[in-house]
Amino acid sequence: MKLDNKKIFQTLNPNKVWVPIIIGLGIVFAMFYFDPSINAETLSVVFDASLTWIFLAVVVILFRDAGYIYRIREITNRELTWTRSIYVIILWEFASAVTPSVVGGTAVAIFILNKEGIKLGRAIAYVMVTAILDNLFFVIGAPVILFFAKGNIFPESKVLETQMQSSMEAIFWISYALYATYSLIMAAALFYRPRVFKWVLIKLFSIKWLRKWKHDASEYGNQIIEASKELAGKNFKYWLPIVAATIFIWTSRYLMLNALISAFVPLSLNDHIIVFARQVIMWIVMMISPTPGSSGTAEFFFAQFFTQFLTIYTFVTSIVWRLLSYYPYLILGALFLPRWIKQVFFKKKENETLE
Repeated sequence: MKLDNKKIFQTLNPNKVWVPIIIGLGIVFAMFYFDPSINAETLSVVFDASLTWIFLAVVVILFRDAGYIYRIREITNRELTWTRSIYVIILWEFASAVTPSVVGGTAVAIFILNKEGIKLGRAIAYVMVTAILDNLFFVIGAPVILFFAKGNIFPESKVLETQMQSSMEAIFWISYALYATYSLIMAAALFYRPRVFKWVLIKLFSIKWLRKWKHDASEYGNQIIEASKELAGKNFKYWLPIVAATIFIWTSRYLMLNALISAFVPLSLNDHIIVFARQVIMWIVMMISPTPGSSGTAEFFFAQFFTQFLTIYTFVTSIVWRLLSYYPYLILGALFLPRWIKQVFFKKKENETLE
């Protein structure tokens, strides 16, 4: 079982930061040009923001990142030091930011963990666990938060016509069903019957028009079996902090926007619940985006979901939201990547030469 290093480094390319930046700026300028309500006066409202709430939004982001760092260290049985965990998370976030959301940075994450000294089978297992837990948070948490939102989850917008709103609802529930099905199948394959999963894959890809992917399907089945072996026998003490960290991470991710909106307009408790719930819908929309890190898609749909609360502050808030939650990972990734490559590859070669 081998990783395609060439493809990995094509993804981990600092020059790729310009693609999502250009797309994002393009959408922002298009909105600025075509929407007469957006002008210099609209931009000046950024100075109305409460610095206390902005500071809280930044703190929540840092909490989220701390949760990611803690979780990867716990998942790897603390094989990674705190410093190496920080490198892993920054590069993982960078990979996710420069690839389409529907693709994600899974292969890159496996590669990074493997180069940090974790055996390939364990690296695959750890990345799969994070993916399953993240999906399960959505699958289990979405119905709960949508219940508390009392149905006020899909925006009523002049831009979104009734037909489009219905389509968005359909996309959400179809996506939810697909995520739930995928998560349950992967959880069953990883923790219950990995060999049965591989057998089903091989049978499925033995069909004539799917046969050319049969080898890849078999390799994926082998990865599942190997990952399952690595996770076998893990006890409650192993899973509890990881599950708790997952809940903490996603709650922090969503609460950041609640804090940011509160910096411009006061929100009641019910408003906070609705804003939180709508981010669940936004997450699905962004996950099916074909652009790197949902660049452009996020900026456009932000206005549709949150204009109800922000009115004249919508455009400015959407920019600040992306500046805080997305672009820092592009910059940090571009800065940390060369240093990581030097540490992982060149120092290792130097040590081998000395030996």
